[in-house]
Amino acid sequence: MDSQDVNEPRYSVLASSANWVEGEAIAQLKQVASLPGIVRCFGMPDLHPGKGIPIGVAAVGCDRIYPHLVGNDIGCGMALGATDLKRRKFKRDKVVKKLAGLESPWAGQMDVWLAERGLAADLADDALGTIGGGNHFAELQAVEKIFDEERFAGLDLDADRLMLLVHSGSRGLGESILRTHVDAHGATSLATDSPEATDYLQEHDRAIAWAKANRLLIAHRFAEQIGADYRLSLDLCHNSVTPKESDGQVAWVHRKGAAPSDAGPVIVPGTRGSLSYLVNPVGDQQNNGWSVAHGAGRKWNRRSAKARLRDRFKPQALTTTEMGSAVICEDRDLLYEEAPQAYKHIDRVIQDMVDASVIAVIATLRPLITYKVRRSHD
Repeated sequence: MDSQDVNEPRYSVLASSANWVEGEAIAQLKQVASLPGIVRCFGMPDLHPGKGIPIGVAAVGCDRIYPHLVGNDIGCGMALGATDLKRRKFKRDKVVKKLAGLESPWAGQMDVWLAERGLAADLADDALGTIGGGNHFAELQAVEKIFDEERFAGLDLDADRLMLLVHSGSRGLGESILRTHVDAHGATSLATDSPEATDYLQEHDRAIAWAKANRLLIAHRFAEQIGADYRLSLDLCHNSVTPKESDGQVAWVHRKGAAPSDAGPVIVPGTRGSLSYLVNPVGDQQNNGWSVAHGAGRKWNRRSAKARLRDRFKPQALTTTEMGSAVICEDRDLLYEEAPQAYKHIDRVIQDMVDASVIAVIATLRPLITYKVRRSHD
């Protein structure tokens, strides 16, 4: 990683003039870029404001890490896999009726599930195998179009089989890790060679492993309910801090709502009413912080989405999308907060990255059923 020239901008945004990015998100990005030890900050085309830290950012630093840049949902990410269900036999309404309870504790042996993935039994928690709130989901998908047959086949995928995409994270575990750090150190950084950094990174890595185990269990439960087998194809987290060797140095890449682009193909979901994209990173990736967009990115915050949409749509109107997919969400507020209209256009986000020569599209996936919560929280 080259040293930073004092006259060189410390941040950039991978978005075209056709892609609207809020001024508040840019201001937050500038603030992150000004932190001591941060060399460069990269805003993805899905960049939008967060709680002090923008979502859709990769911040590259040397010698110091900032746990608050990773946030509380350490390891949150996407798992994509194939089922053995054939598309031509899919009956949407019949499958919808089979799905329930993915917000309730799993009845299986959590300690065994964790042990099989190298995690200690004391990490067993009722949240394991549950989706969680916010923008988390499990979605049954069909292959819409394949652009790169060779790479698609290389992932051992079949265009005639339905796919399952799971978005969730480390739930309360990540929250407790961040809280412990903030209580002791606030929003300050940690020297990477300090005992405090070593302790944090050990907990961070456990949370990432737990989040992956959680996504796999969610997929297992979903597939079991609909009578399908499931095979994981890829799993990538978008809230993390990881070392990256560059120009003979070790850089620390903080990702907050950004997918790693140095670990093979990436799944970039749209909304529950738009396509998701399976993409392949291209080029050396250094000029985008070895990261790409993790989704469509919010256009409206949650409060604004509810205010804008409640007068326009009855809840029932949002349980079927314009693409004909079904939405299982019995939390009325969440139904509005996560409506497709609250998000940017995924096509624009993807095109910005294609035009910047950082990705090539492998395939698109169409939503069939999006599961968020079956039981009402009203």
